[in-house]
Amino acid sequence: MADTPPFTLRHWLQDRALRALIWLLLRLPYRVRVPLCGWVISRLVAPLAGYRQRVRDNLALVLPDLPSAEVERIARAVPDNVGRTVIEIYSGPEFIAHAVSHPLTGGGVAALEEAHRDGRPVILVTGHFGNYDASRAALIARGYRVGALYMPMANRYFNEHYVAAISGIGTPLFPRGRAGMANMVRHLKSGGMLGLLVDQHMGHGEPLTFFGEQALTALSAAELALKYNALLVPTYAIRGPDGLSFDIIVEAPIPHNTPEAMTQALNDSLEALVRGHLDQWFWIHRRWKGKDS
Repeated sequence: MADTPPFTLRHWLQDRALRALIWLLLRLPYRVRVPLCGWVISRLVAPLAGYRQRVRDNLALVLPDLPSAEVERIARAVPDNVGRTVIEIYSGPEFIAHAVSHPLTGGGVAALEEAHRDGRPVILVTGHFGNYDASRAALIARGYRVGALYMPMANRYFNEHYVAAISGIGTPLFPRGRAGMANMVRHLKSGGMLGLLVDQHMGHGEPLTFFGEQALTALSAAELALKYNALLVPTYAIRGPDGLSFDIIVEAPIPHNTPEAMTQALNDSLEALVRGHLDQWFWIHRRWKGKDS
C-alpha cells in the first residue's frame, strides 16, 4: 500500500476552496451550474493559474498559423470546457442522464456490441477532450462492464472526493500501482472493458508524433490489447453546441499490429478529432515537454 502523502497546507487550502465552490454549484439547477462553473474556471481561475498562457504556448508550437483572435477564443473556451467537465462529473445521476440521452454513433458500435455479447475484453481509449467521462457513463448506463484506470492526484484531499465522484458514475476503478493493475487484469480476463486516457506526457513513453511534434506516449493500451486479445477502440464525447449535450462516438477498432503502430493510430485518431474541435481538447496539459511547451 502506498504511503499517505504528508500534510500540505497549500493542498489543503486549495481543496477547501474547491469543495466550497462545488458545494455551492451543486445547489443550483444543472443547466445553470454547468455553464457557471465553466465561466468561473475560464474567467477567474485560468488567468491566475496560467492556463490561458499554456494554451497559447501549445498552440504556438503546433498550430503557429492560427489567427490571434482564434487563439484567444480557444484560450478562453478550453478552461470553460474544463470547468464544465469538473462539475458534470460531480453531478452524478444528472450527468449520466445527459450522457446516455443520445445514441452511440461511429464505425465501432457493432464491434463493441459483439464484444459485449461474446465476453471479449475491450480497451476503450479516449483523451482529455469534451467530457472524457461521458462515454464511460453512457456505456455503463447501457449495461456495459466498463472499468477505468486512473492516476491518483497529487492533492490527496481533493483526490478523496474526486474518486468518490467518478465512482458515482460507475465502477470498478483501478488506481495506478501494483494492486490496481492486478485488479485491472482480472477485470479484463473476465471479459470486461477498460477505459484509458493516453494523451498526456509520459516520461518513459515512446517518442511518437501528435500534431506533427514528438510527444512521449505510453504504449500500455496497445500492449494490453495484444496481451489479452482485446479490441482497441477509440471513443469520445464531443460537447454539443448547447454546452450540455454530447455526441458519443465509438470509432472502429484499431487493427492489431506493433504497440508503436497501434499507439500512433490512437494519436492520429485523437488529433483528427481535435482539429475539428480545437476548443474541446485540454490544451492546458504539457503534452510536448521539452518542446518549449
